Amino acid sequence: MKTDIVLAGVGGQGILSIATILGTAALDENLHIKQAEVHGMSQRGGDVQSNLRISEAPIASDLIPLGGADLIVSLEPMEALRYLPYLKPDGWIITNTTPFVNIDSYPEAEALEAELAKHDRVIAFDMDSIAKELGSPKSSNMVLLGAASPFILIAADKVEDGIRKVFAAKGGKIIDSNIKAFRAGRDYSLNLQNK
Repeated sequence: MKTDIVLAGVGGQGILSIATILGTAALDENLHIKQAEVHGMSQRGGDVQSNLRISEAPIASDLIPLGGADLIVSLEPMEALRYLPYLKPDGWIITNTTPFVNIDSYPEAEALEAELAKHDRVIAFDMDSIAKELGSPKSSNMVLLGAASPFILIAADKVEDGIRKVFAAKGGKIIDSNIKAFRAGRDYSLNLQNK
């Protein structure tokens, strides 16, 4: 069993926090992990992408080949579409629908939605709104992680342990709000699949 994930977003959205949490959880489960981070403009608002490979068996390469990703997990819809060439034919796209408009030629929301709708295996919703409803607007990355969690090799309670470890220095309130956001995203994703 293995899960190859392309994590995508824009600098400052928390993509690398997701990679750290999953890496921590994977190591605690004695799974093999390889991660390669690619920072676009290396600044807030620039393209950020990470290849994350989790497996029960040793992994040879850090990088996911074209057509090899089980998941594209993105905090930004255009960034999700940017990495489509990496997705397997039966792979899933898990993405926030809230755009981060950082360029003049940013596509219209309807065009992005139409492109996403061309794929059968998509979970796309407004994760920012869910995070705000929970009183933790900065935790939309944890909503995203929760939405992606049913497709990842690691059990949900182990991912929550990873959240606790990664945010331990920030205190119990931050840990609790991030776990709450994770659970909300997971519930949304599971409910959508059960329809």
